[in-house]
Amino acid sequence: MGKRIYLICFLGLGFWGLTACVNPGTTNKPDEGPSPAKTPAEELITFQLEPGLKIQLVASEPMVQDPVVIAFDADGRLWTVEMRGFMPTIDGTGEKEKIGRVSILQDTNGDGHMDRSTVYLDSLIMPRALTFVPGGALVAENGSLWLTQDLNNDLKADTKTLIDSTYAGSPLPEHSGNGLWRDSDNWYYNAKSRLRYRLENGKWLRDSTEFRGQWGISQDDEGRLYYNYNWSQLHADLVPPNYLSRNKNHKPTTGIDHGLTVDRRIYPIRPNPAVNRGYIPGTLDKEGRLLEFTAACSPHVYRGTALPKEYYSNVFVCEPSGNLIKRNVVEENGITLSAHDPHPGKEFLASTDERFRPVHLTTGPDGALYIADMYRGLVQHGAYITPYLKEQTLSRKLVQPIHRGRIWRIVPEKGSLSKTPQLSTATTLELVTYLSHPNGWYRDMAQRLLVERNDPGAESALMALATKGENDLGRFHALWTLSGLKKENPNLLLSLVADQNPLIRTTALRLLEPIAQKNKTVQEQLGKKLLQEWENAPMEQILQIALSASSLDQKVAHTLLAGIVEKYGSSALIRDAVLSSLPNQEFAFLQKLWQVPAWQTAEPAKEIFLEMLATAIIKKRDSGELAELLTLLNKNNKALSWRTNAVLTGLSMSGSNAKTPPIQLTSAPAIFTKSSREIDPTRLATLIKLFQWPGHTVPAANENATKTNLLNEEQQQLFALGRQHFLTTCAGCHGTNGAGLNRFAPPLVGSDWVLGDEKRLALIVLHGMEGPVEVTGKVYDAPEILPVMPAHSTMDDASITAILTYIRNEWGNNAGPVGKRTVGATRLTSQGRVVPWKSEELKKYVLETKAAEAK
Repeated sequence: MGKRIYLICFLGLGFWGLTACVNPGTTNKPDEGPSPAKTPAEELITFQLEPGLKIQLVASEPMVQDPVVIAFDADGRLWTVEMRGFMPTIDGTGEKEKIGRVSILQDTNGDGHMDRSTVYLDSLIMPRALTFVPGGALVAENGSLWLTQDLNNDLKADTKTLIDSTYAGSPLPEHSGNGLWRDSDNWYYNAKSRLRYRLENGKWLRDSTEFRGQWGISQDDEGRLYYNYNWSQLHADLVPPNYLSRNKNHKPTTGIDHGLTVDRRIYPIRPNPAVNRGYIPGTLDKEGRLLEFTAACSPHVYRGTALPKEYYSNVFVCEPSGNLIKRNVVEENGITLSAHDPHPGKEFLASTDERFRPVHLTTGPDGALYIADMYRGLVQHGAYITPYLKEQTLSRKLVQPIHRGRIWRIVPEKGSLSKTPQLSTATTLELVTYLSHPNGWYRDMAQRLLVERNDPGAESALMALATKGENDLGRFHALWTLSGLKKENPNLLLSLVADQNPLIRTTALRLLEPIAQKNKTVQEQLGKKLLQEWENAPMEQILQIALSASSLDQKVAHTLLAGIVEKYGSSALIRDAVLSSLPNQEFAFLQKLWQVPAWQTAEPAKEIFLEMLATAIIKKRDSGELAELLTLLNKNNKALSWRTNAVLTGLSMSGSNAKTPPIQLTSAPAIFTKSSREIDPTRLATLIKLFQWPGHTVPAANENATKTNLLNEEQQQLFALGRQHFLTTCAGCHGTNGAGLNRFAPPLVGSDWVLGDEKRLALIVLHGMEGPVEVTGKVYDAPEILPVMPAHSTMDDASITAILTYIRNEWGNNAGPVGKRTVGATRLTSQGRVVPWKSEELKKYVLETKAAEAK
């Protein structure tokens, strides 16, 4: 009970023949009884699609069955991964049968209809991912990753070699690695996984990376990775992989797994009773339609040319439980990304057929948008089927039939599509030309083929394209192709660090890093150039300089980073980037900042950064550094300065509720005695427990007595993130110490509004609060406080959760962490609210909500 519905989707492309220009106004509410399977022609007329587009059937059963991955090879043939073993019965009996397969579909007469099917590989157990490699494909099945190769060009695999027996990581299909997405940096990335792979010198390398998403992965033109989770439709990386995880003393709070939209609302055009939590209020509307994402998967960045230009770079997300696909318009806001639904209330594509299950999207070589439709009634894995869903599925006859499936494509109502390519036989120079093709599919495929061919004759053409090419995306791919060929030229790259295009500048800087680390001359040249350029550099390059500074001489790096964090430190992403370049150098950097005149003046961003530095310093646990730091804090301090307070806060936050042993010091820190009266008593008590010195022993914690007061490591990170958000969002009214500010806001310390019901607290932050409010026995009202606390509904769930966790566990508050889903669920159940709460109204609402949930 209470589990969310999940679904499976993967990687792919496709096309066939039936065509429909669908009336966007069609809704055709079906009855809520059995939903019998439809023929492809019958399913076609159930679609509601955005105006100006039409949907065409590309292939259907028996040619394709249970498609979960589809992808075009270099010659435009459509490969399909068919998970034919998925949930053959309501209990999943037979799931381990070897009936999965990979097939290759071909359109032999060029009419857009797939008319030939060849089984490339069969007898597979739950195959889940595929990507092309020289002579064949990598295929994930039965939990492992395999290299398969066709040695005689008959489109049938002749060999199957184990690459990684632990690829999937879990036997459950909803929680196993998948994707095998080849990014611009020539690595293959995965969702629901910390693994990436790369082919070098004929050998497959496995490397660790950040954890990403649940099912499906894609990239934009700049190589940024996109993914999602069943309940949260769209996330992306704002920085290249593996940068922010370099400093083991610092846990980044931004940059990776960035949520692009807080809106999880969806708009099905039919009832969706067969979802796991359909019985819970707030899951379905009064017409039985799903209200929010529960099976979001396979986000795909459309980089094709067939659809109108306003669709380029849009991200489409599958929601099979709602029988729809959502369109997101992505906007760049400096170095961050956000996204929105351009037509709230109506989806890009939706169906009244309950068995329409879109599970993967991709762009084809013809520029069209392709959809893999698993076409089945039951899409929830047996491990998570609730009794409610089981009853719904059986009573409405949704288990059978199985082994069906369709592939559709979206094309414009007018206009022609490009012909099937033959890139496998293209010359090296032709492939270099394709790096500038307007369709991203060609650019990606040409780069892969050039790297795999390893033709020495490509270097000069690639160099010319990188320096003189008129298409900046072509130049971008040329640089990464040279990297894949191990032909990076430092002189070329140094000349591009000041290029007019920000993408080229940042790419050149990334590629120079490994060279600068090994070549002192290049390191000096790069450092000198960046010192001259950084103050006038675009924001995109500022971020990359912060990430790349670790490859420079430490003195140069610290000078650059000090300037960047002073000028751009209000950005949480810049702060994280700077710290990622300071592994084990945090104290040296703090000492540098301590002498900089600009760091004598208090600002919220500076306070946050000093706290972050202090947290990293104490996590390193170097007793010598910490003793020196405590001495520095006490030096010439007649009263505690804002800087000292910030550092002490950072030290205490990392150590509060910690289970690690105390750090040994040789003598008592004077700051804990001389200035102890000025340090907040709660903060001081925490600080003293972090250290041990002669005459001061920290007693071992009574685990049973303190068990309810402990935050685990993940919650500690959330607490620290909450402090950062609090300082920038809330401290202006509530004070940095949570005591409240006269004429602004009441205190948070000891407040029942903070320590009480966490859903009630989430409602206050989401919608705001007005009128008098009682806190610890005192009534606060205007003009003693502002008449209204503003709503923060545009803030994402994760940020609000972090703030709430922080304020419930700081300044002596000890209410424990806030649940991961609390804010999101509260946002959903209270959607439509546009005015602030009054205290009595809010109390009544919470009581009524609890009563409804109990029923």
